[in-house]
Amino acid sequence: MKLGLQQLSEQAQVPVRTVRYYIQKGLLPGPEGEKRGAFYTEAHLAELLRIRTWQSAGLSLEAIASLLQARSQPPLAPARPGVVEVRSHLTIADGLELVVAPDRAGLTQAQLRTLFRRVQAIYEECVGQQVAGDRDQDSNNTGASE
Repeated sequence: MKLGLQQLSEQAQVPVRTVRYYIQKGLLPGPEGEKRGAFYTEAHLAELLRIRTWQSAGLSLEAIASLLQARSQPPLAPARPGVVEVRSHLTIADGLELVVAPDRAGLTQAQLRTLFRRVQAIYEECVGQQVAGDRDQDSNNTGASE
């Protein structure tokens, strides 16, 4: 079935402007053919309806883009015994470590460094809040006994 932009829009109950926006953002593939001969297929309609369903379920366009990207990439095989994998290991504190398989996580080295820095910052913030909270608790207990 060949659909024009207006027909696709009507069948999916989505404004034409939204269809164009989804194409621009890479959520929906562009039409088949070129210029005046361009048309959309049932696959376009199904994808557009899927996007609408996910949005109705509360997913953001960013989350939907991630889902669509994951669907288009072949799944990674689960790790098997005997397989050698490179992992990045960050010791955040005594007893607290983060281990990442960058290839499996789909992270570049720059993204991995950013992740590690942010995890460390969050940990330090949590520890700092805990220390400050302990001091407040101690001063409350001291003041109550006087």
